[in-house]
Amino acid sequence: MELRQDDPTAPYVADLLAHHLREVGDVMGEYAFTLDASGLSAPSVTFWTAWEGETLLGFGALKQLDDTHGEVKSMRAAPAARGTGVGRAVLNHVIAEARRRGYARLNLETGTAPLHVPAIALYRSAGFVSCDAFADYEPSPHNQFFRLDLQD
Repeated sequence: MELRQDDPTAPYVADLLAHHLREVGDVMGEYAFTLDASGLSAPSVTFWTAWEGETLLGFGALKQLDDTHGEVKSMRAAPAARGTGVGRAVLNHVIAEARRRGYARLNLETGTAPLHVPAIALYRSAGFVSCDAFADYEPSPHNQFFRLDLQD
């Protein structure tokens, strides 16, 4: 599997990103905080894709909140790649980049629906723990928040 820093507006990302936005939006409605291609293209966001040969397996992003704090954004495995380790590879890459940047903390927001159970298990297995809402998020029954302290 190859991870590449990439362009979220690239045509080969469009279908998987649309699937991601639709699926999360259907489950979370107004509480979905997924970023579209424009949001993933912001200067504060770094976007990566995961590939096996010519097959797009998934993507993920890291948003810089301040000089020592980042947020995991838009983690998604392609439907055919779920359960193959692509999510773990992307998450490990994002965590490594956050450490490389010298971040003290990495946060993420995700949902509470059954759709999110595998992602939550992945985050917890990587050391993320539940926390209060961060940045501009407001808590709701549809969202939950996690933190990973990066300084030893």
